[in-house]
Amino acid sequence: MEEDDVTIREQNFHSQVREYIICFLLFAALYIVSYFIITRYKRKSDDHEDEDAIVNRISLYLCTFTLAVSGGAVFLLPFSIISNEILLSFPRNYYIQFLNGSLIHGLWNLVSLFSNLCLFVLMPFAYFFLESEGFAGSKKGIKARILETFVMLFLLALLILGIVWVASALIDNDATSMESLYDLWEFYLPYLYSCISLLGGLLLLMCTPVGLSRMFTVMGQLLVKPTILEDLDEQIYCIHLQEEALQRRLNGSSMHTYDRGSFTHQLDKDLENIRNQKNKLERRKKASGWEKNLLYPIVMLILLAGTTISVIMVALNILYLLVDETAMPKGSTDRGIGNTSLSTFGVVQAVLEIILMFYLMVSSVVGFYSLRVFEGLTPRKDDTTMTTIIGCCVSILVLSSALPVMSRTLGITRFDLLGDFGRFNWLGNFYIVLSYNLLFAIVTTLCLVRKFTSAVREELLKALGLDKLQLSNSPTDPESGKLSANGHQKTL
Repeated sequence: MEEDDVTIREQNFHSQVREYIICFLLFAALYIVSYFIITRYKRKSDDHEDEDAIVNRISLYLCTFTLAVSGGAVFLLPFSIISNEILLSFPRNYYIQFLNGSLIHGLWNLVSLFSNLCLFVLMPFAYFFLESEGFAGSKKGIKARILETFVMLFLLALLILGIVWVASALIDNDATSMESLYDLWEFYLPYLYSCISLLGGLLLLMCTPVGLSRMFTVMGQLLVKPTILEDLDEQIYCIHLQEEALQRRLNGSSMHTYDRGSFTHQLDKDLENIRNQKNKLERRKKASGWEKNLLYPIVMLILLAGTTISVIMVALNILYLLVDETAMPKGSTDRGIGNTSLSTFGVVQAVLEIILMFYLMVSSVVGFYSLRVFEGLTPRKDDTTMTTIIGCCVSILVLSSALPVMSRTLGITRFDLLGDFGRFNWLGNFYIVLSYNLLFAIVTTLCLVRKFTSAVREELLKALGLDKLQLSNSPTDPESGKLSANGHQKTL
């Protein structure tokens, strides 16, 4: 009997060690990828080792950790779904038994814990630490900046806890809720993270439909469009003449001694736009036939199919919500993984669900940076400040943390939410879930209709003579990259 107890304890010990090693390796891989992504966009600084350099390096490590946690949140639900299907397909395979319920639940709990840690501690610390200078009258240095950062964090925590306390007291004023107001760990943090997840879900609801329609434009800029009734040689020749004219004007302006700062700056900007257009035309000319006539239509059809399937699945989920209460998103404490398939068509549907989740995540990021409110957070290669990087990491963390909840709420997958992700209060509200699905389907459909009918609207406006009423603040059209009638290129 004692030998059996020892054997069971040894098995549990080895299982725990194996799970820790797997979690560490997965996170290490995400951390390395995140580090290369951030250093690609971070503004390059000199190699001089000073106080600001140390602060920037610490903030860089914290941002890398946050971006790695965001990547873990994105891969969380796909990894769980594919693990469930693999265990169903190979139930007796010895080499995949490590994909058990304990590992999956552990990953969900770790991602939830690290998301809270990054959102409420690490990112505020990185921002305040980057902006701190030390209290007036104190000795300058790293210690003074750390002290000021911790004081600011303490004041921020008091402010947030006070807001949550007042909000919860106003919403739930019964005796049980009033007693729970004094429970910090069991009430405050889950309630606060539930509010953040709701805000993240609303942000996804705002960004994803915009991103789904914007994806066609982005892929159209990355790929080479088919050449139909276009003479590229003539366009390249005209662009070349315009480039030479701008170059002569720029050389001529350098001979004068009067103030020419703004004028020269505008000429340089116009010349850069001309050269970008020339490079795009030369790329279109050098592209192979299959790239122009085959790859572009296939990618557009894939995007259209992915968006259509997403809208159809959301519409079906709305019907399920109206007739079946089991369609409501809920959390699960069952540690059994690999017992039953949650996909009607097995592995094929599971792979389709995973592809749609990644597609929605990419679309939400594209839509986020397409909104005018968040245009200032758009990262630029080798020219992004640490403050902007912190803002980008926080935004991506909020979006990625809400992705599993949104995927389950919209019915993209039937895999139940695990860990703290299934404890959000608003998931049990039928009206919130139904409204979320309806808004997503309606807004996505409207964005797609507006996208594909824009050319028809432009032609109608031209036919009616109303196109001249549309004034643009920028001389450059972001969709086509061409200069408008107000730009300097038109005058040449």
